Amino acid sequence: MNNQHDTAEKPFSVKTIIGPMMAVIVGMIMVILDSTVVNVALPGITEYFKSDLTKMQWTITGYTLALSAVIPLAGWMSDRFGAKRIFILTILFFTIGSVLCSVAQSPEQLILFRVIQGIGGGMVAPIGMAIIFRLAPPEKIGSIMGMLGIPMLLAPALGPVISGWFVEYSTWHWIFLINLPIGIIAMIIGFKFLPNFETKSVPSLDGLGIIIAPIAFSMLAYGVSQSATSWTSKGTLTGLIVGGVALLLFIVVELRQKQPLLELRVFKSSDFVRSILITWIMQIALFGSFLIVPLFLQTVKQYGAFETGLIMLPQALASALMMPIGGKMYDKVGARPMALVGLTIITSALFIFSKISVDSSNTFIMLTLAMMGAGMGLSMMPINTHVLQSAPRHLVSRVTPLTAAAQQVMVSFAVAGMAGFLTSSTKDYMATAKNPLNAMISAFGDTFLLAAGIALAGALLAIILRKPKLKDSDASQAELDESKSSMMVGH
Repeated sequence: MNNQHDTAEKPFSVKTIIGPMMAVIVGMIMVILDSTVVNVALPGITEYFKSDLTKMQWTITGYTLALSAVIPLAGWMSDRFGAKRIFILTILFFTIGSVLCSVAQSPEQLILFRVIQGIGGGMVAPIGMAIIFRLAPPEKIGSIMGMLGIPMLLAPALGPVISGWFVEYSTWHWIFLINLPIGIIAMIIGFKFLPNFETKSVPSLDGLGIIIAPIAFSMLAYGVSQSATSWTSKGTLTGLIVGGVALLLFIVVELRQKQPLLELRVFKSSDFVRSILITWIMQIALFGSFLIVPLFLQTVKQYGAFETGLIMLPQALASALMMPIGGKMYDKVGARPMALVGLTIITSALFIFSKISVDSSNTFIMLTLAMMGAGMGLSMMPINTHVLQSAPRHLVSRVTPLTAAAQQVMVSFAVAGMAGFLTSSTKDYMATAKNPLNAMISAFGDTFLLAAGIALAGALLAIILRKPKLKDSDASQAELDESKSSMMVGH
């Protein structure tokens, strides 16, 4: 590992790592952008295919579920086949998926191709981050993480704007086709600059877990999305029952495995359970509303996709601005005050949105979005770090894949659930309203109120957070930062 010694020499520290970092950054930006571009494009794509929201939200849900399915495999695949090879292959897979998305002829095709995209995208960040950690000397890891962090925070801000511009001034196909040149550049840089790491002997893969987990989570998400029709409809009950049984089976299988796909034994820690529950609640409230705001702007306010993207910008910028502040404050006061403050701000913003109307000004909407972003920036990293530090020490290395995969599952539930709730509320109001526009506004108001209620539950739960024991806090800075990167991928 010559690179490790080279990076320790001050004149060459950045130079020796700049090539590999460029490969990782380009690959990660591409994946993070694709986690946000579809939100703004969704109304246009739904119209293009003459489909409905309950079906088209699966372009987001399918992608996030595919991400969650492959994230836990990243470490195993890297050790077994080599990090460089798998990193380049995942980018190739993601790029092929992107090109297929751009030529999709039906909603079903687009959903399938988004799943292919997600299977490629899920491993890019964990493997990319692991590569950089192995190359960077310990004393430089902080500054290098900062360099990696900038594009990772900018991508969620740029995603809706770029997406909006393509949808409005060209065609939605370009939001996927743009990944072809980016993917090729990432692969070329990767081939040229990424070092070949030695492969390791690895334990046998948890094959049963790999099969059951996607069935459990996709069926549960399907059941939740079908609730738009009725909670007692055939589709809803089938999804929830099949998903529930598969989930129970998955838990039994994982607890009996020596090398499980996801380390569920960590849930024995009550501190871990409290912090992960708060994380999940916050993700459901936030990521559900990230879908609903662009829908409101385009369907009620009748804004174009580009203008919608620009209006969404303050949210990502406020989040990026407050994230380092949240990190510094966490070091001083711990997770509980940061979680309380952040979730209270998010709850307030969502409650304000529940009063939204067709007359609400852009300034009002942008300030409320900035408020939501600020709450997210202040609390997400402290809570995420707390999750890692509250895990039993011997299980810390297994927590990162668990939290990263669980985040994508929660995002998929949030999108499916909020889209389903919005659709059913709209139907209910339409049945009695004289004015269809008023019916839609009322349905959006109820959906924001639901999200606010979920966020409030998280804020109340934050009161019982405890400081993890000091012996866990020195677990592993690399894994801590890797976990942070995994969290950002979902933005």
